[in-house]
Amino acid sequence: MDLIICVLGLLALAVEGIRCQGVYAPPSVRIIHSGHACNVEEERHTERVYTIREGETLELTCLVTGHPRPQIRWTKTAGSVSDRFHDSSVFNQTLNIAKILRTQGGRYYCKAENGLGSPAIKSIRVDVYYLDEPTVTVHQSIGEAKEQFYYERTVFLRCVANSNPPVRYSWHRGREVLTQGSDKGVEIYEPFFTQGETKILKLKNLRPQDYANYSCVASVRNVCAILDRSVIFKLTNKTASPSIKLLVEDPIVVNPGQTVSLVCITTGGEPPPILTWICSNDSLPQRSVVKGGTLTLPAITSDEAGVYSCVASNSVGNPAKKSTTIVVRALKKGRFWITPDPYHNDDNIQIGREVKISCQVEATPPEELTFSWLKNGRALRSSERMVITQTDPDISPGTTNLDIIDLKFTDFGTYTCVAALKGGGIPEISIDVNISSTTVPPNLTVPRGKSPLVTREGDTVELECLVSGKPKPIILWSRADKEVPMPDGSMQMESYDGVLRIVNVSREMTGSYRCQTSQYNGFNVKPREAEVELIVQYPPTVEPVYMEMRQGLGRPVVMTCRVLRAHPSRVLRFEWLLSNRLLHAGAFDAQRDETEYTIRSLNRDGWGEYTCNVINEAGAGKCTFQVTGKAYPPEFYYDTYSPLWQNRPRVYGFKLQWTQMNPNVVDRIVAYRLGIRQMGLQRWWEQEIPVDGAINKGELMTHNLTELIKPESYEVRLTPITRFGEGDSTIRIVTYSAPINPHLREFHCSFEEEAICMFTQDKNDDFDWTRHSAATRDTKYTPNTGPSGDRSGSKQGFYMYIETSRPRKEDEKARLVSPFFNIAPKNPYVITNPPAYCFGFFYHMYGKHIGTLNALLKQKGQTTSEAPAWSLNGNQGERWKQAKVSIHPTSSFQVVLEGIRGKGIEGDIAIDDVTLEEGECRDPPPNLSSKSPSTSSHIWLLCITLVMTLLEGQR
Repeated sequence: MDLIICVLGLLALAVEGIRCQGVYAPPSVRIIHSGHACNVEEERHTERVYTIREGETLELTCLVTGHPRPQIRWTKTAGSVSDRFHDSSVFNQTLNIAKILRTQGGRYYCKAENGLGSPAIKSIRVDVYYLDEPTVTVHQSIGEAKEQFYYERTVFLRCVANSNPPVRYSWHRGREVLTQGSDKGVEIYEPFFTQGETKILKLKNLRPQDYANYSCVASVRNVCAILDRSVIFKLTNKTASPSIKLLVEDPIVVNPGQTVSLVCITTGGEPPPILTWICSNDSLPQRSVVKGGTLTLPAITSDEAGVYSCVASNSVGNPAKKSTTIVVRALKKGRFWITPDPYHNDDNIQIGREVKISCQVEATPPEELTFSWLKNGRALRSSERMVITQTDPDISPGTTNLDIIDLKFTDFGTYTCVAALKGGGIPEISIDVNISSTTVPPNLTVPRGKSPLVTREGDTVELECLVSGKPKPIILWSRADKEVPMPDGSMQMESYDGVLRIVNVSREMTGSYRCQTSQYNGFNVKPREAEVELIVQYPPTVEPVYMEMRQGLGRPVVMTCRVLRAHPSRVLRFEWLLSNRLLHAGAFDAQRDETEYTIRSLNRDGWGEYTCNVINEAGAGKCTFQVTGKAYPPEFYYDTYSPLWQNRPRVYGFKLQWTQMNPNVVDRIVAYRLGIRQMGLQRWWEQEIPVDGAINKGELMTHNLTELIKPESYEVRLTPITRFGEGDSTIRIVTYSAPINPHLREFHCSFEEEAICMFTQDKNDDFDWTRHSAATRDTKYTPNTGPSGDRSGSKQGFYMYIETSRPRKEDEKARLVSPFFNIAPKNPYVITNPPAYCFGFFYHMYGKHIGTLNALLKQKGQTTSEAPAWSLNGNQGERWKQAKVSIHPTSSFQVVLEGIRGKGIEGDIAIDDVTLEEGECRDPPPNLSSKSPSTSSHIWLLCITLVMTLLEGQR
């Protein structure tokens, strides 16, 4: 009966949808770390330094408070350089960088903002530690380098290793450690200009004992568990720097498509040198093949021409380098021009005067270029009237000239310039030039009606200049009104027919374009020019392109469409439509750049998509307004203090809290549709949560989720409902972790269920704790140790104990690890001192061979050993006793209960009723007797506690 009365009282108080006021708050942030940190330390009270080894996983979590839920952005700066993350990393609460690189060290910032107050920013400096393999290079004193390289010479062994933090070096000769002063023939020093980056071993006047194995050991003193690294160099009387020889000519001249092989061999060096090939084009061609000292370039192309170098290195002296140049033969870009009599100011060809025909070709190699001339297909040789000349072969491109002195009618005809390369293999280039009475200089005109040229944005347009004359030259197009590139990105574009074709013309292309004759393939006279004006029309650009307008029934709605720019800007019309139904149309007022449409009182027929088309000759710009009565989404409240509780072994509950975004903009919210599904499953369970009365802005609502199965996570969806129907939904994830109970303000485990409250056995201990009850325990096996019942005295009740009978040995350990507990400060917006918790349990340590029982604190993200919290050893008598200890974790934590076997088999240790309460421990109560409170007392105590908690929550 008592239980029924209590439950009825609780039901009266546990009204779903309990509301609170004033929960909007600006953001606050705190950075916590996990992953593989070596160390985290505070510097100058303002900077946190996170040290991590290269290749490990960096994991930084930005813990935020504030409502609405702040948006989080991670950024990183290193000096003046900003690094950009992948999009998946920038806006996550947790920044995770797997296999971190040394270049990714620097200062990381977490920025949180929710529109209230200033953004909250915290930073942490990440220092990436690494140690590369050291390298040893050997050099001889330059002034003494004669004949035999290392006979009675001074030798320097230089050791270098890249590292962070700075490396320390040590030198060894065989097994002997070399130090300054330990050997008169040895000197060890660090050059001043290297600032500790290297250490040099100087061997003065080599002695027989100096020919040995030298090892350089680089160490960062085991920080981040980075082991020392070493390199060995064998110094002998044959040690020598490398020398090589190329078994190829220089240069190598080849035709396109040939396969080229470059052979490099070593002619000296000890240790044996390593050969590598490099190219002046930064990297070797993709199709190249390197095998030993041979580099093969199959089917070579002109792009693969360049300088190729063979480099030999063996860490002794300077690397040896030999180079050769590969020249790929080619002919390209044949052009000609005609120059009238240069001694008279005349652009026309005239009988009795001089005419020069020039022919130009780009050739590789230029010295192989040869020219020949034909007239009407017959070979032409240089004479007094027909003078043939050629430019210096070192000048590129190569040019040949044919000067016709005292032009006669018989000289009219077709002249052909033929360019070839000596040795053949490359197709010739032939250029025909016609000299006749019709050969006249060019003239440029713009066709009637082609300037100004009006087109619409997105069209294809052709700008045209008519070119007359014979021969017709190449036409060069450029912008005449400003120094900007042409549509293809160049400053000039060539045209052989005088037409400039522009595809997908844009408004930025409006302006003047100049067409101009070039000297190529025409007359070498003053350029002829003309201009074409291009006008690009485009539809009006308007704003807003799209806007959602939410409004309740019976209220006014005003929609405004604004014109930003248009060409032509005159004769603008507008039309307003609702779902393609014309509402209003007209012409723009010359004094205004916007049009409005007003709904005086919104009704159900007024919901929908409104379109405003603003029209000119080029087309229409469109403003779209979506008028709707949809409610805005709820805003989940993530700062609920200890939202998760558990009062039954297999299930847990969660306090779901939220506010409503802009609740008064639309009609009153009458209910919420709650959907919930277990992660990994498809099926949603739904229910409606009714809402009584209007919701105020910032009003906090609560709904308790119950019967959630441990340890599953759930996806929760919340949708507001108005007269319009369903509004926008919000989704969040509810994750189980062993909580601090928000009702009882404690965690309690009596090991009555097989799941043992999600405690786990440590995999790295020697043996396990055992769950038992006195009713099932075999007391004949080990008498005089262990409890006769659980902590309450029940023979059926369960507890955990360590069985110390054989094969267990002295000092072997059994470790029981609690689930993770999340810490929560009293004030969710300010985290100052670490919160306090009281960890308690009952223990039974009876027997003459009792060992030790330890309680240890293990915090997430800390690599240091577990902190001891409580310890006791030896026989404590045949009764249960209570232990309590205050702990102050700074991050999510676990508690470890460690039992250590004593000297013999009469050493069973038992534990029961483990609790974790918020706040410091009060004075521990006196040891309890084996009698437990009556069931009725338990029920009323639990009932009163729950009632008080609910009342406190309502306040």
